[in-house]
Amino acid sequence: MENAVLLTMGVAFVLALIMGPLCIPILRRMKFGQQIREDGPQGHLKKQGTPTMGGVIILLALSLATLRFADRNIDLLILLLASLGYGLVGFLDDYIKIIFKRSLGLTAKQKLFGQLLISAIVCYLLIMQGHSTDIYIPFVSYHMNAGWLYFPLMAILMLGASNAVNFTDGLDGLLAGTSAIAFGAYTVIAMNNTQPEAAIFSAAMVGAVLGFLVFNAHPAKVFMGDTGSLGIGGGLVAVAILTKAELLLAIIGGVFLIEILSVVIQVVSFKTRKKRVFKMSPIHHHFELVGWSEWRVVITFWVVGLVLAVLGLYMNEVL
Repeated sequence: MENAVLLTMGVAFVLALIMGPLCIPILRRMKFGQQIREDGPQGHLKKQGTPTMGGVIILLALSLATLRFADRNIDLLILLLASLGYGLVGFLDDYIKIIFKRSLGLTAKQKLFGQLLISAIVCYLLIMQGHSTDIYIPFVSYHMNAGWLYFPLMAILMLGASNAVNFTDGLDGLLAGTSAIAFGAYTVIAMNNTQPEAAIFSAAMVGAVLGFLVFNAHPAKVFMGDTGSLGIGGGLVAVAILTKAELLLAIIGGVFLIEILSVVIQVVSFKTRKKRVFKMSPIHHHFELVGWSEWRVVITFWVVGLVLAVLGLYMNEVL
């Protein structure tokens, strides 16, 4: 399995490298440029018009590499449905932003409906698969059976975690790097569990996002958009569920948790106290506004993500 995993990662990486120079000019000619928030950091205004929806590069490379090396079974269907389904919701969101030249695409209710629909289908497939409703509590080696509550909880987890990943996509290379680290950890967990489809899917995502990072590193030539960030988020939660490392996602994906918590804290604080805790949320913008360079923020978050991923592997008793 190790050889297949490494080969899948390499193929996905090469596919993303090949598709980048092919897709980016097309996105530019179609005027699929990013609309920058006017209330965001002023230094980001120069990024206006940079091609977005580059997430199609990631999802195509992921799908082609995974389908080439993984067995076609229900595990693979769940993984691809979660990633491509959420990616489709993100694609529609990006497309509306571009067509109407605005920074907001789907309404909150429309996006929520799409995400919940995909989550419901994934949960149905998990039930058909006979997926265990046990939840492993890391570090104490305790299993708790959630019964019928398990599947609604997983739907909520998919919704929350995918949006947390989406919030992280705000700086050049930030999400590509942190997601590669998180999927790398789940590749190791899946291999340790002898789950080839989950391992190959995770490895393919690592290769795809690293290939995309070549074009997304500062200064970015293309952004992944919600197409990529939601697709990555959906796939990450699906891998966590299939490997029975659901709660470990809070550790391995700790950077994403920090990002979404910073948004929640900021909103609650402003609504209740009329005061902001951070200069701007998500928290990566706060560090920009206190004087950190964009590249310094990204590297710091990568390092934090790597430390948390190693901690997660240790708690899963892989290391």
